[in-house]
Amino acid sequence: MFEQKIMLEKIVILDFGSQTTQLIGRRLRELNMYCEIVPYNKFPVDDVSVIGVILSGSPFSVNDAEAFKPDLSALRGNYPVLGICYGAQYLAYSSGGKVEKGDSSEYGRAVLTPVKKDDALMQTIPADSQVWMSHGDTITQMPANFTAIAETADVKNAAYRIEGEPTWGVQFHPEVFHTEIGTTLLDNFLTICNAKKDWTPANFIDSTVKLLQDKIGDDKVILALSGGVDSSVSAVLLNKAIGKNLTCIFVDNGLLRKNEFEKVLEDYAHLGLNVLGIDAKDYFYKALDGVTEPEKKRKIIGKGFIDIFDQEAKKLKDIKWLAQGTIYPDIIESLSITGMVIKSHHNVGGLPEKMNLQLVEPLRLLFKDEVRRVGRELGMKEHLIKRHPFPGPGLGVRILGAITPEKVRILQEADDIFIQGLRDWNLYDQVWQAGVILLPVQSVGVMGDERTYENAVALRAVTSTDAMTADWSHLPYEFLAKVSNEIINKVRGVNRVVYDISSKPPATIEWE
Repeated sequence: MFEQKIMLEKIVILDFGSQTTQLIGRRLRELNMYCEIVPYNKFPVDDVSVIGVILSGSPFSVNDAEAFKPDLSALRGNYPVLGICYGAQYLAYSSGGKVEKGDSSEYGRAVLTPVKKDDALMQTIPADSQVWMSHGDTITQMPANFTAIAETADVKNAAYRIEGEPTWGVQFHPEVFHTEIGTTLLDNFLTICNAKKDWTPANFIDSTVKLLQDKIGDDKVILALSGGVDSSVSAVLLNKAIGKNLTCIFVDNGLLRKNEFEKVLEDYAHLGLNVLGIDAKDYFYKALDGVTEPEKKRKIIGKGFIDIFDQEAKKLKDIKWLAQGTIYPDIIESLSITGMVIKSHHNVGGLPEKMNLQLVEPLRLLFKDEVRRVGRELGMKEHLIKRHPFPGPGLGVRILGAITPEKVRILQEADDIFIQGLRDWNLYDQVWQAGVILLPVQSVGVMGDERTYENAVALRAVTSTDAMTADWSHLPYEFLAKVSNEIINKVRGVNRVVYDISSKPPATIEWE
């Protein structure tokens, strides 16, 4: 396994299981600060590049028996520390303070008033600033050396400083969009850490190219192209590092969009990459025959990709590395400190324990919008960079239930009408990700004078920044009506179209 390390100063975020931990990382990256998210009990004590630590929120109360309660003695006093929500409450609890369930849980907007305006964390934060609360407990008794620096109408100790050490805590969430002063507060914390804030696409490219050259040397690499921005940027980055020693392989697993195999091969012509196209539709259809369980489908598709790459590597000879376009959200969503995996990504959860190739994932530390910034820095064409994300398992996770070639045909036709419609109405760039889901139900309809009993499909379109959270796209009714009418009239086997208006969380972007 290729271990990628960024040689820049960093903030370490200790993850206590909050759904918004990833947003902390996103906000720091937006401030050009490199950071890494690690489990609450895995602080890298020997990493000299760490300049500060953030403790995340958690689904637990500090009073729960199963709550995560690590020893923080190696951190406190040695690094600037910021506790957020649970992190703030645990700092107080572990120092002898009292954290108790409030008279009522506080969720949603609150108004923050600094009471120590000269405090380093409160710099330039005005009175009556909107913040976002999400907790059932509150700090009711502060330890002797804790000083409140901000309050809300219901929470006296909304933010505090520990005297004699560079440690702060806030009981609200600065990382979420609804906290108006969240970016300012996190930037103040970076100032406390004396951060250089030198995390840029150009720096990432320079350091990653050098690292790839040092680690791979003259070895040969095959890269799994999908046509999406992640694998495309990975390919260009590797090509910059090792040139002719890179062979890109694009596999048609029978679960691509309509005509995508041919279009992708055309798209890569201008990049100067060595690309092989492999038709493996029959292989995947056979392996997936009769399989309905979503995670099992993902595992089968992941294993199928690895098997194909292993076969091609043997044909090419002397291939030692397999490259993939895995990005940070893929890693985060495939691992959970609470034991609950959101999903197994085919780039992550589908890998066999034994593989003949070493794995290299040059983008595994980047969020999606950072990947696009790197692509632009590399000079890639905009239509490749702006392409919507497409799941690694492809239409396999948009066909609910068993997969058949006929179901793939139906979904490809409906999806093509939807995506082309977004382009024609100039809506494509306003949407983060869009696609059609083939539902495992049939419904009664009337076409002409005949009664029909055919498939229903769901349209899905979301807005997002990094796929960690997403909201449904408020597409024009006129557009939805036209697309629905066109799908029903042109796609044999579909007589009903619905629109998914679920946000993430609690729903996910994909249905499986």
